[in-house]
Amino acid sequence: MPFKSFFKKKEQEPEFDPLRDLTLSKLKVGYLLDYDMKSWTVTEFNKYDIEGHEIFEWELTSSKEVVYLEREEDDEVYWSISKKIPIGKIEGGIRKYIIDNEDPPEQITLEGKSYYLDESGAGFFYKNGLGRGIEFIYWSFVDDDEKNSVTIEQWGETEFEASVGKEVEEYQFSNILPGEQNPNE
Repeated sequence: MPFKSFFKKKEQEPEFDPLRDLTLSKLKVGYLLDYDMKSWTVTEFNKYDIEGHEIFEWELTSSKEVVYLEREEDDEVYWSISKKIPIGKIEGGIRKYIIDNEDPPEQITLEGKSYYLDESGAGFFYKNGLGRGIEFIYWSFVDDDEKNSVTIEQWGETEFEASVGKEVEEYQFSNILPGEQNPNE
């Protein structure tokens, strides 16, 4: 054994830097943050891969309310927040329409407001950002201002989920603090 390797230092984990590590992009399960005058806990992290394009999603919980914060990068970083809704809230029997036609109509209505098909595709969902991806199909609709959206996801022949969302800015989130870490991380 060479003399030099005997005194070699062990590699240490990088130190936690609150200025660098407490950012929205680096949220971890257990972290706490403030948004919309409420305190939220990061309760889950997931990743979507849509044709090689990654979207990161954090589930945020405040009391009994659950929202999903998404980060997408396409020339610049885009943030959105969404909330699941029953697919039956979308007018016109959308579930049956998709099953019968293999696609939704070009325009949908939710609570009297029109949304227009913006994009669609297929991808993979990775729970906790790892493991084998689960295939899904999605359709994304936007309102006239392109600031609010409705997304429909199909997870099997007849299994659907819907969510309503809006664009947000990183500055709307504050007081990011580390919390109890998931022991699996």
